[in-house]
Amino acid sequence: MVNLLLAILFSSLLYIVFKFYTKFKINTFQAIVFNYCTAFLVGFFLSSERINFNILWNKQWIISSIILGGLFILVFNFMGKTSQENGVSVASVSSKMSMIIPILFGIFFFKEIITFEKTIGIIIAIVAVYFTSKKETGKIEIKNFIFPILLFFGAGIIDTTINYLQHTYLNDNEVALFSATTFLSAFFFGIIISIIKVFRGNFKLQGKNIIGGLCLGIPNYFSMFFIIKALQNKNLESATIFTLMNIGVILLSTLFGILLFKEKLLKQNYFGIALAILAVILVTK
Repeated sequence: MVNLLLAILFSSLLYIVFKFYTKFKINTFQAIVFNYCTAFLVGFFLSSERINFNILWNKQWIISSIILGGLFILVFNFMGKTSQENGVSVASVSSKMSMIIPILFGIFFFKEIITFEKTIGIIIAIVAVYFTSKKETGKIEIKNFIFPILLFFGAGIIDTTINYLQHTYLNDNEVALFSATTFLSAFFFGIIISIIKVFRGNFKLQGKNIIGGLCLGIPNYFSMFFIIKALQNKNLESATIFTLMNIGVILLSTLFGILLFKEKLLKQNYFGIALAILAVILVTK
C-alpha cells in the first residue's frame, strides 16, 4: 500500500509541475523531452544493475520497453492535440477514463477475482473520474473526435503494457533498470521529433525548458517506479490498484489545485469527489 500511496503522490506532483509550465511560459514539448532524459538518469543511478547494453539487449522486456517509450511521446502528442482541438477538460477525461482498459485486462487476462462490492466501486470510480475531471465546458467536435479516442486507447495501452510486463517478465530488482530504459527510449524518440522540428524551422531551444524537464523528470520517474512496485503486490488485484491510483491522483491533484493555484470547483466536481470517496470505500473493502 505504501508503494501505491507514493505512486499517487508523485503522479500528483506532475500536475503541479505542468501548472508551473503555464505560469513560466515553458515549452511543454521541449520540457517533456528533457524530462525523459532526467528520468533515465535517475533510474540509471538508482538501478542495482548497471546498464550493460550487451546484456540489456538480451532482456525479455527490451523490445516492449522501446515500444513503450515511443508510446509515451505519441500519447503526449495525442493529449496536446486533444487539448487544442477539444479543450483541456476533454483531454483530462479521455486520459483518466482509460483506466477501464487495464482494469478489464486484469480481470479477463489474469483472471482476477473481483467481488460485487469492488465491481460497484470500480463502476462508481469511472463515473467519478468523469465528473471530477470535467472542469470546463468541453465537447468533442465530430471532425476532431479521433484525437480523444486515440488518447483514450493510447493511455490505456500504456498502463496495460506496464501491468502485463511486470506480471510476466520483470523481476523485483529490474524495476529501476526497466524504468530507466523506457525513459531513455522515450528521450531518443523525442530527440528524433525535435530534429524534424529543427529542419522545419519551428524549434528554438530555451534554457528554461531544460530546467522544466529536470523538474518534471524526477517525479515522473518515481511515479512509474512505484506504480510497478504497487502492481507487484500479490494481495491487491491490478483492477483495484488502477482504480485507487486514478481516484487518488484526482483527489490529491484537486487538493493541490485548490491550495496552490486557488482553483474553483464546479458543482459537478464536488459530486465527482463524493463519488470518488464512495468508490475508495467499496474498492478497499
